[in-house]
Amino acid sequence: MKYLAIAAGYLLGSVPFGFLVSKYMKGINILEHGSGNIGFTNVLRTLGWKPAALVLAGDVGKGALAAWLGLKTGGEFFGILSGMAALMGHSFSIFLRFRGGKLVAAGFGVLLVLATETALTALAVWLAVVALTRYVSLASILAGLSVPAAVFFFRESMAVRVFGIVAAAFVIYRHRSNIERLAKGKEPKIGNK
Repeated sequence: MKYLAIAAGYLLGSVPFGFLVSKYMKGINILEHGSGNIGFTNVLRTLGWKPAALVLAGDVGKGALAAWLGLKTGGEFFGILSGMAALMGHSFSIFLRFRGGKLVAAGFGVLLVLATETALTALAVWLAVVALTRYVSLASILAGLSVPAAVFFFRESMAVRVFGIVAAAFVIYRHRSNIERLAKGKEPKIGNK
C-alpha cells in the first residue's frame, strides 16, 4: 500500500485544478491566457477571486492528501515520497503533456501534513510580502526560502529537512522567469491584469 501511495500522490498532483476550473467555470483554456500557468496567480489575474480560490483549495488539498496517504500507509518517509510525487505531478502533469504549476500551493499542502509549523511560517511570510509589495511571485519565492530555515528552527527530522531544502530549491527554479521580470521591473503586481 505504501508504494501505491506514491503512485497515487503523483496522480493526485497531476490533477490540473487551474485548467479544470477555468474550463468549466469560464470556458477557457488557462494555458492560453495570461502567463500560461495553471496556478492560483494566473487564474486570479485572468478570471478573478472565485475561480482562483477554488484552484488554491484544490492545489493545497491534493498536496495534503498525497502526503497524508503516504504518512498513514508507510510513515514519515513515505509521506515525504508521496508528497514529493504530488509536487512532481503538479509541476509535470500527465494530463497536460507534462506541463504544470510552480508548486507553491501544492507544496504548502504537503508541508501542512509533514511540518505544520513550517507551513504556517511560510504562509505568514507569503501573506506579509503580498501585503507589503503586492508581488505574488516575490512572496512565493521568499516563502520558499523561509522553509529550509523553518525546518531547522522547528527541529524537524533530517528527512523533512532534506525535503524542505529540495522543495524550496525547486520552487525557486520554477520561478526563474519571475525572478528575471522582477529584476527588470516588469513583473505585474496583484490586482493588475
